[in-house]
Amino acid sequence: MDEEKKEISEPKVESKPGESPVVEQRVKDDDSSITDKVRENPWVLATLVLAVITLILLVGDLGSGTGAAIGTASQSEVETKTLDFLNSQVGGGVTLVSSSFSNGLYEVVVSFQGAEIPVYVTADGNSLIQSPPVSFDVLAQEASDVGAQQPTAVPKSDKPQVELFVMSMCPYGTQAEKGILSALGLLKDKIDFELRFVSYAMHGKGEIDENTVQYCIQKEEPKKLYDYLICYLNDQNPSSWEACRGEVGINEAKLQSCIQLTDTQFKITELYDDKGTWNGGTYPQFNIDADLNNEYGVQGSPTLVINGVQSNAGRSSASYLAGICAAFNDAPEECNEVLDTSSPSPGFGWSGTAASDTTALCG
Repeated sequence: MDEEKKEISEPKVESKPGESPVVEQRVKDDDSSITDKVRENPWVLATLVLAVITLILLVGDLGSGTGAAIGTASQSEVETKTLDFLNSQVGGGVTLVSSSFSNGLYEVVVSFQGAEIPVYVTADGNSLIQSPPVSFDVLAQEASDVGAQQPTAVPKSDKPQVELFVMSMCPYGTQAEKGILSALGLLKDKIDFELRFVSYAMHGKGEIDENTVQYCIQKEEPKKLYDYLICYLNDQNPSSWEACRGEVGINEAKLQSCIQLTDTQFKITELYDDKGTWNGGTYPQFNIDADLNNEYGVQGSPTLVINGVQSNAGRSSASYLAGICAAFNDAPEECNEVLDTSSPSPGFGWSGTAASDTTALCG
């Protein structure tokens, strides 16, 4: 990273109403009982209830279905059956957030008592499963909220290289960005950070366009990317993103010139218009970082790579800080800071936390 890109500004403390300051230092009381935590954090109850349902019914029958062959259940049918089943088990209150199909399973993200929780349904739409299976010991560990996930061992260096691969509109990619920004704000030029992009898009032309915008902001005015992301992650409305560019002072002439050159260099629009080139005939290519995707074995959004090795650091600010700091030969004093151990909620908006330090991704 060049000298200009190394500088990462401090998070702004004058947050808008409803926003959370990006750097939040909080020490949790590890001795609190699970009952107290359920009382203070309803997502703990939500996690336990839905996980217990899943485990008891593993594999749980959602109903006889239509008798169609495996793989022919429609997405809307799966959504309806899943919601009906879960609400019948918990007495109502479960609502749909999103759904998608990948690797032979439907992922149905539901909301329950303020928590967003992914559940998985077989391709025929008849059985709900937990993927991967979760033991009660794991659930107890999560509910006690004992701290950050232990990161993967990665090579050490004096100045770690940190690369986060995302799709700009993937709810788990935005979750990761919200989690990692606090760590970036602390470590600043003590690391080399690059925002990277998965080599295909799952959320339409708008995602491709926004990927290119963020790539060009990082390329042309890297010092402004951090503040842009803080603003961008607050609201999923594209008009708000344009306003964000104005708020952080992005040079629109430079940005548009870069977008045009990048589109030509990587054939972004050309590949989007030619559906014959789409991955599996479903997802358009986005090849700005395609070589690195292949080198690191990136399979979806988000993927964190530290010093050339994929890291399993969790998505809380504390987990990201721990994962990055483990890659220093001599960790700086900033690594002793206490950051939030709760994972941000998937999607846009700074309020809310996830039910657990999920490993779900778009891919």
